[in-house]
Amino acid sequence: MDRSDVYIEGMGVVVDEAITKTLETNYMPYAMSVILSRAIPEIDGFKPSHRKLLYTMYKMGLLTGGKTKSANVVGQTMRLNPHGDAAIYETMVRLSKGNESLLCPFVESKGNFGKVYSRDMAYAASRYTEVKLSEICGYVFEDIDKDTVNFVDNYDSTMKEPTLLPVAFPNILANPNLGIAVGMASSICSFNLAEICKTTIRLLENSNHNLEETLPAPDFSTGGAIIHNEEIFDSIYRTGRGSFKVRGIYSCDEKANRLLITEVPPTTTIEAIIDKIIENMKNGKLKEIVDVRDEADLKGLRIAVDFKRGVDPERLMSKLFKLTPLEDSFSCNFNLLVGLEPKTLGVREIIFEWLKFRKACVERKLSFELCQMKARLNLLKGLEKILLDIDRAIKVIRETKRDSEVLSNLQREFDLNKEQAEFVAEIKLKNLNKEYILKKTKEIKSLNEKIKWTGRAINDEKEIEKLIIDKLEEIIEKHGEPRKSLILKQGEIVEPAREEIKNYEVQIFMTKGGYLKKKHGFSTKIKPDHKLKSGDKIIYEFPSTNLAELLVFTNKANVYRLKCYELEDVKAGQIGVFLPAKVSMEEGELPIYIVSVTDYVGNLIFAFENGKFAKISLASFNMTSRKKMGRAFNQESPVIFFDFIREDQDYAVYSKKKKLLVFNTSLLNQKVTRDTCGVQVMKLKAGDRVARVKKADVKQKENYFVTSIPKSGFAQGTQAKQLEINLL
Repeated sequence: MDRSDVYIEGMGVVVDEAITKTLETNYMPYAMSVILSRAIPEIDGFKPSHRKLLYTMYKMGLLTGGKTKSANVVGQTMRLNPHGDAAIYETMVRLSKGNESLLCPFVESKGNFGKVYSRDMAYAASRYTEVKLSEICGYVFEDIDKDTVNFVDNYDSTMKEPTLLPVAFPNILANPNLGIAVGMASSICSFNLAEICKTTIRLLENSNHNLEETLPAPDFSTGGAIIHNEEIFDSIYRTGRGSFKVRGIYSCDEKANRLLITEVPPTTTIEAIIDKIIENMKNGKLKEIVDVRDEADLKGLRIAVDFKRGVDPERLMSKLFKLTPLEDSFSCNFNLLVGLEPKTLGVREIIFEWLKFRKACVERKLSFELCQMKARLNLLKGLEKILLDIDRAIKVIRETKRDSEVLSNLQREFDLNKEQAEFVAEIKLKNLNKEYILKKTKEIKSLNEKIKWTGRAINDEKEIEKLIIDKLEEIIEKHGEPRKSLILKQGEIVEPAREEIKNYEVQIFMTKGGYLKKKHGFSTKIKPDHKLKSGDKIIYEFPSTNLAELLVFTNKANVYRLKCYELEDVKAGQIGVFLPAKVSMEEGELPIYIVSVTDYVGNLIFAFENGKFAKISLASFNMTSRKKMGRAFNQESPVIFFDFIREDQDYAVYSKKKKLLVFNTSLLNQKVTRDTCGVQVMKLKAGDRVARVKKADVKQKENYFVTSIPKSGFAQGTQAKQLEINLL
């Protein structure tokens, strides 16, 4: 049909509606659906897509049976997850042992499932591969049929599915989980299964247990070496946010002049590393390397790097860590759903929330078993009543004329309830002997003891905790494995020798439009004509050295750290590098000040429109390993002047209403808090503001100098100043 023939009621009508109402009625339901039903994991460590797939496999008998074609599982899963076979199979691939994404894979796989560390190694189609549930899934689905979790209808109400899975270990921390929702995201790193189970046991015994004693660092399926910084990990464990460095593992064949990289960070791939090495070989930053090859095979990951004779392999690896994703950051954002509410929690809080969930599962299991045992005891007590007179029971049944009267006659004759009568009546003829009945009634004593213990345990938190600990210890014994990721202490890291980087004088230029140039050498001669974009102009120009660091302040109160030697030398006829792109600034962010730093000694002066000045120690802006720092200065009033000083200076302060004063920065106390609002230097009348600040000349010092602050300033002109002094 031609689309022009389609008529939709109300089509083309402009509706006068507030944007807030449109967002509330149209966008918010979508956002909540993505957050609650797709992207963010819950306390059992699964997203809905994971849960639906694994539960389908469980119902297919793939926990104990043999493997089946992946296509069969995908088709069955669509009864719970109707989002297309491709998405379901991708989920299965990530959960599989063959893909190596998870520390504790849930799917045993046969066939090509690709590799998480390779961008180009694609997985085979679902019709070629085979799967079943891995052994550890026994602890994922254990007691699921004993009312441990809630069940809901699937999308078409033809079957039931669990809202959570009763995992017997903290899967939320044992496997990595990444997700991007609407307005929020989640990034949970994985921890070693044995370590996380031991930590959970220790926290049950002592809620103040020091986590790092049993949980020293995360652990990744791809291995690598985690650079351990005590402060960083303490913050991540406490807040659930932060980032840490992971680097690859390598060995060196010195006879062949070859580096062999066998483990990489979880955030990158073989191809990304090789591409970056080749890029740096072309631009001359890795002249030591002769060749680089991908030698990954069925045995696992391997990147071969051939280098020239006489090259120090350790220093070369240090450069590779610096210039390629062989060393990368893993950003943590422990955001998960707790009772359908998104929460960002630290490791301790996550374990406590999981324990709360697990205790509820165990309580529900015990309650279910108690009901089952009481029902069984009821039946056995009925059987006990006919123990001494089986013949009379047979006689009652034989002499009953109607089938519908059998149960009522048994109830009346032996004082049985309906359930007991049904049980007795259903006993097979071959079992109507004393041995069978005595054997069954012997259960009554043991059943009574179990009922008493279970009834007591349901209300005894210590007993429930003991059951949880026993199960965790069992999991450690059966499935605990050594760490895959090494832990590298900060002091053990070999940094590239600074002597390798040449030091020489340079001249730095920054334009209003955000372009930066580094020109070899420094000259006091008249500057040459620079190539600039139309309408652009140079706002800062100063001498520096190739080993200096540049601090770039922006209009959004951020400061970025840039090393001079990372910039290429350019000529006046070149446009330079665009700073916002170079340091990955935010949208709409532009540089407004730049300073060259070698030793972080001295102070930065900030002057604000409201007449306040701040003198902040340069050491406060030392970022060490970071490249960006927020809240670099106060934003209550616009900044109109920056300066870097090693010794106190005299500044002339001009107001919009033609007032002027000169003061020395010794009147300002040095601060270490970067976003301090500063000290009032010039008192301003209503409607006035500071318009300009510059270094004072001799004449200004003689006529407008003040020895205390704050002051109102003087009308410009010596006589005017003298008049104001006389009036004071």
